[in-house]
Formats: sequence, C-alpha cells, structure tokens
Amino acid sequence: MEKYDFVSIGDLVIDDFIRLQDAEATCDLDQENCKLCLRFGDKVPFEYHEVLYAVGNSANAAVAASRLGLKSATAGFVGKDENGEACIKTLAENTVSTEYVDTDPKLPTNYHYVLWYGPERTILVKHAPFTRYVPKDFPAPKWIYLTSLGENTEAFHHEIAAWLAEHPETKLAFQPGTFQIKLGKEKLADIYAHSDVFFCNFDEARRILGSEETDFKKLMDALHALGPKIVVVTDGIKGAYAREENGTYWFMPVYPHVPIERTGAGDAYSSTVTIRLLQGKTIAEALMWAPINAMSVTQQVGAQKGLLTEAQIEEFLAKAPADYKPRQI
Repeated sequence: MEKYDFVSIGDLVIDDFIRLQDAEATCDLDQENCKLCLRFGDKVPFEYHEVLYAVGNSANAAVAASRLGLKSATAGFVGKDENGEACIKTLAENTVSTEYVDTDPKLPTNYHYVLWYGPERTILVKHAPFTRYVPKDFPAPKWIYLTSLGENTEAFHHEIAAWLAEHPETKLAFQPGTFQIKLGKEKLADIYAHSDVFFCNFDEARRILGSEETDFKKLMDALHALGPKIVVVTDGIKGAYAREENGTYWFMPVYPHVPIERTGAGDAYSSTVTIRLLQGKTIAEALMWAPINAMSVTQQVGAQKGLLTEAQIEEFLAKAPADYKPRQI
C-alpha cells in the first residue's frame, strides 16, 4: 500500500441531475425554509438530465486534493456493476487513487437523483449498507478527511477513532453528513475528540448541538468544546466563520459570483481549507482560497467540474475585490 497526503473516507455515489423547468420554490419571508413544489399526481416535464460518476462528499474532497497537487486517495465501496466500474474509471481519470475502493458483489453502487431547479437542488439519496472497515496495514496519511457515510456505520466510526489514537501523526478533518449528524454528538464523541478541523453549516451546527443559538462565536465555542481544534461554520452566500484553537475568530466573505448550481460548494470549501492546512498555511490563509474553489464549483453542473488548480485560484485571488479577505471578529 502506498502512503498518501490525503485520504478521504465516505460513501461514493452517482448523481443523476434532473433539470426541472416546471416547478416552483416557496420560502418564508426571510427566504428561509424553502421548499421545492411539483404538481402532485401529474406528469412534470424536465429539460434534460446528466449523470455524474464518482461523486459524493468523499470523492469530491479527494478530487479537490488532487487538483491542488496532493497525492490523494478515497476509501469507499461500489457495487460489482457498470456504475461501479464507471466510478473507478472516473476517479482514476481525476488522478485519485482507488487502492482503498472495494467492490461488493451483492450490493449496488449508490445512485442519487438530484432535482435541480434554479441554482438550488434537492437530492434523493439512498446508501447501500456496505460493510466498512479500516484497510489492514493502512499506511498513515498526513490527513484523513472523514465525511458522509450511511446508517450502518456507527461501529466503523469507532474503528476509525481507535486507529487515529494509534496514529497521532495523522490529522483528521471531519465534515459530517446527514446520518452522522442524526447519530448525535454523544455517540460520535471519539471522532469529535480526534478532529483537528471540523466543518458544518449554520443549521447543522444548531442540530448537532441541539441549540437555537444564533451567535456564531457561541456556536463555535460549543463545537470546539466537543474536541475539534479548529471549527469552521459556513453560512451560504453570507460567508463563513472560523474559530482557531487559541480562541481567535474569523469571518470570511464569499467570492463575488452568480451561481448556476450549488451542489458540492460546501465540499469544495471544507476540503480546500483542509488542503491548505496540510500544506502548512494558517487558517486565515486557508480561508482566502476556500471561497474561490466553492465559487468555481457553482459555475458548473455537479461537484467536481469547477474544482481548480493552484494556478487558477491564484488568478482569481489576483483580481479579487479589496474587501475579499478574512477579518478577525
């Protein structure tokens, strides 16, 4: 087995984007709690669909790492089917190692449907119950990026935490998915305790903490108390907040843009921060790069087409507006 800079762990999926043309979105007056509405019991036309292989939070992060010059791999499962073969081929084309991708002959490759309307999307998800495990003789990478997994994975999380305890040279980035948030902070206490950097959005932070708190500093303090050294909480187009281990707080605005489709923007943001920390940069420096990669992803369909190289990010930085910079709060 080779030793990698960056190994992501999470479910590999296929996204089938369905571009809706006959729908509507309803929101509260403050543009919160939006819902996608389709006519019930009718035939609803769509413009087109596009199938994207080897995506999902984990694969998206691994591709981001590869584009930014790291030796990256992803660990996950696919079925012994044409979709699984297509996922493995797609990862290889993106220079992501599939050494830790296993094939299960009894279960299908994860296939999700993305209902895309305007710049937003609603994703219909189903995770196959693969039996997951830490590979034997797994060489310690510089960083592990742990993200969305299915519902049968509580024991696997504890296995990862035990492995991290035995390999303190490896740092952990944790970007929880829906099930991990639903599982609760108590059951994943060992993962939170081992996290060097933790990512979630504003609504997820409140769900994780079981809190109605709206103050970002207080939310980040509470997340930090669970164990993560650095906490990053995103707030969509409003920007993002970060808390360093020493209690320094940052706010970072978004890079100016008009989104086409937002799938994968959060993955691009979180993985880019992690990659820059791996490369020895400060959290403030990492926050300068992350919104650019996230912005670029929203200019394409899907989570990976817009992921940038270092040179491309530097080009956007060179023409950034004067107020595009992190500030202490």
